[in-house]
Amino acid sequence: MFLTTKTKEELKMTQLHFTLNFEELKAELMEANIDEVLKSTLVILLNEYMKKERDDYLKVAPNERSEDRMDYRNGFYERELLMNVGRVTLRVPRTRNGDFSTSVFEKYQRVEKSLILAMLEMVVNGVSTRKVTKIVEKLCGESVSKSMVSTLTESLHEEVEAWNTRNLSSIDDCPYVFFDAMYIKVRDGNRVVPNAVYIAKGLTDKGKRVILGFKIDKEESYDTWRNFISDLKRRGLNSPRLVISDAHKGLKKAIETEFLSTSWQRCVVHFKRNIITNMPRKNSKDARNDLKMIYNEIHPARARDLKNQFIDKYGDEKRFEKAIQTLESGFEDSIQYMNESERRHRYIRSTNALERINQTIRVREKIIKIFPHQNSAYRMIGSILMDYDEEQTRKPNLF
Repeated sequence: MFLTTKTKEELKMTQLHFTLNFEELKAELMEANIDEVLKSTLVILLNEYMKKERDDYLKVAPNERSEDRMDYRNGFYERELLMNVGRVTLRVPRTRNGDFSTSVFEKYQRVEKSLILAMLEMVVNGVSTRKVTKIVEKLCGESVSKSMVSTLTESLHEEVEAWNTRNLSSIDDCPYVFFDAMYIKVRDGNRVVPNAVYIAKGLTDKGKRVILGFKIDKEESYDTWRNFISDLKRRGLNSPRLVISDAHKGLKKAIETEFLSTSWQRCVVHFKRNIITNMPRKNSKDARNDLKMIYNEIHPARARDLKNQFIDKYGDEKRFEKAIQTLESGFEDSIQYMNESERRHRYIRSTNALERINQTIRVREKIIKIFPHQNSAYRMIGSILMDYDEEQTRKPNLF
């Protein structure tokens, strides 16, 4: 292919355009405010991208005639967009009929949403509103008022409430339900009072963990537990095959009342701890090991044999009297999990998984120490449980 004189001149001009003083350019960039450089670059790119979007929508290039034309160009208008590098002003293309809409703001609005979520996360973690406003200002140069943070926390309350009152009938068959309670400190006027946090977790027949709900109340009693369980049923929870919990009298009675055909599994970890507490501290290592052997069994009949052997071996020693009484009184309730498939035993024999959630809440609670009111506790704990619930949906099934 031969180059014409005109083509040669155009190439020469192109080469001249790219003959730059890179040392000088580097020096200018090194001295420039990098945020401003990024902002300017983003503005150019996004403005060009929106113009290309408008061209694609119109199906014609500028000054081109075509029967496929959808509309006509009608200049630009300015609109601000909040990004990680701060707020930028863009020139948004428009058309005469006004039907064209750019996707840029839809795509990048998640950046602003990420900022809001980050602010909420700071609040959930116990960071004060004053500190939140300072952190956000340092991150993106935007001033955020305390009232804005407060408004965000109120919107978070609505989100938590919607999740905590959702219909449970859509959850897959849930044969195992775990209950546990923990205590937090909440201000009540000038007083600081303990509040009970009730949490219910389910384990589906496919092995998926799910948070069923939670409640904060000023006491832990039969009535409050029954009301909590009754609300779960009203929201669509069917009677499970097995309920796992500690031996709180009010909770146990509420389970028996609300779930007539359900077996109760006493948390093995709590139960063994109660037995060992009643053993003498000295010279009881063999007895503790024998107790563990009982719960290493997978068949209830064999576990009963080992329990009887334990009683025969230590029953004549007065120092083991209380431990044996505790074992006999709660043994049957502590081996109900053995009636299920062996591969499920480790997941349904205790409330450990639920207590690990409680520990996560404790970490955040220690930052706050005392909640200013019950609503603030509800928002924080609800956010943690929602995050856990969402995380479990991405994890593989346990069985």
